Amino acid sequence: MTDWTALIRDIPDFPQPGILFKDITPLLADHAAFTQVVDDLAAGLTFDKVVGIEARGFILAAPVAYQSGAGFVPIRKKGKLPAETLAASYALEYGSATIEVHADAFDAGDRVLIVDDVLATGGTAEAAVELVRRAGAHVVAASFLMELSFLSGRDRLSGLDVRALVAV
Repeated sequence: MTDWTALIRDIPDFPQPGILFKDITPLLADHAAFTQVVDDLAAGLTFDKVVGIEARGFILAAPVAYQSGAGFVPIRKKGKLPAETLAASYALEYGSATIEVHADAFDAGDRVLIVDDVLATGGTAEAAVELVRRAGAHVVAASFLMELSFLSGRDRLSGLDVRALVAV
């Protein structure tokens, strides 16, 4: 078994000075590690659809959906989806951002697993939960490869089953 946590490398001062970026590309390149992460993100959960949050969330959510026999639903930045959408905005450190999902992405009562690479401040994940619920589906859990616990993003997802494979 590969110690996949050792495959997350630190890149200092990226994308700007003072930021310690957690690079998951070595993990993704290692078949055994990547397989273990995909399995662990969905372990013990039952769901109909997997939401992947743009962009790195797509890399993890699509194979989780495939492996689990579930559908995959992308949540994208505003203006990137071609059909009718639902939108949710959230605050950033300086300003705000908006994400969207197709309005017809879920059937009423679908059980949904939200997957992303990192849980940081929780704003994006909270907006994704809002979109899934507004579309008439039920969020069963939110699974993340990594949680930056010092940013307390989990607090914004209270009442939800929040899972992180590793916390830093």
